[in-house]
Amino acid sequence: MSVDNLANHSQIVEAAHDLVLHHVVAFPTETVYGLGGDATSDVAIERIFEAKGRPADNPLIVHIAERAQLRDYVKEISPLADKLMSAFWPGPLTIVFKHNGHLSKRVTAGLPTVAVRMPDHPVALALIKAAGVPLAAPSANRSGRPSPTTAAHVYEDLNGKISGIIDGGATGVGLESTVITGTEGTVTILRPGGITKEDLEAVCGPVLTDPALKKEDDTPISPGMKYVHYAPNAPLTLVKGTDAFLHKTAEAANEKGLRVGLLVTEDYLLSTKVHKKVVMGSREDLTTIAQHLYEALRAFAEGEVDVIFSETFPEAGLGNAIMNRLKKAAGGRTITETGN
Repeated sequence: MSVDNLANHSQIVEAAHDLVLHHVVAFPTETVYGLGGDATSDVAIERIFEAKGRPADNPLIVHIAERAQLRDYVKEISPLADKLMSAFWPGPLTIVFKHNGHLSKRVTAGLPTVAVRMPDHPVALALIKAAGVPLAAPSANRSGRPSPTTAAHVYEDLNGKISGIIDGGATGVGLESTVITGTEGTVTILRPGGITKEDLEAVCGPVLTDPALKKEDDTPISPGMKYVHYAPNAPLTLVKGTDAFLHKTAEAANEKGLRVGLLVTEDYLLSTKVHKKVVMGSREDLTTIAQHLYEALRAFAEGEVDVIFSETFPEAGLGNAIMNRLKKAAGGRTITETGN
């Protein structure tokens, strides 16, 4: 069904009405489900933070339906930004611009910049058009939990806290958008996502990665020192090394009497005795890992296991985004096999 036809769909019409009244509505995008509110309304943005239980000191990404809409909210669009939009919009690329003050200050967190993207999902585009305003839309989950890739995930986290959910089926990419800045000069990745560094460099030349992302490789002095996001219902530890080392690590925890969860790919063929094993895709196709990662993290119910051990992946291409999310979910807990 086209975006124009969707505009008259009863769910779109009802949700757009709620958005105009400054309520918040969850909707599907090609990355994850977003929790949308009028980006020009302080009331709507406050409702987003309240529903998520999220600290209000973080800026939110603004979603638009047409490139022409961008000029209403930013000071200028550089030729490089224009080139990147032509290459990747609509799609999972968020670009940071200098704003012109027409958005809620709660969206920009008082910063002179705003992050904007155009989602590549017919329901999202139809909803933004029908509402007639740009939508601030962080992931539609309780703060700290894995992002939602189905309407059921949203219901699990936010039932009773928001006006409604538009069910558009499972999302496609499965991870949030890539966020970049520096379109007046050298592009820098602030958050890896569905558009890889290699994708960007094919369009605009050399691309930098924010040094703050690389600091996540530092060994923490103690658990809890790092910001935890996307966290499952039990402590997650990343295991860097061979399948045999992961097997040995899980078996050692078993011997201590712990209920062990294992987060692996379908390529892991060892017969490890664990309380629960969740498969999240194939190493041979990282897009399957991205699509199922959050669902896999959510698969461990509260109190079901005591610890979770996960495979890790090469940090190149889409592997950068996958490992970024896994590291945040693990809060910096990593065990590395000697010699790897």
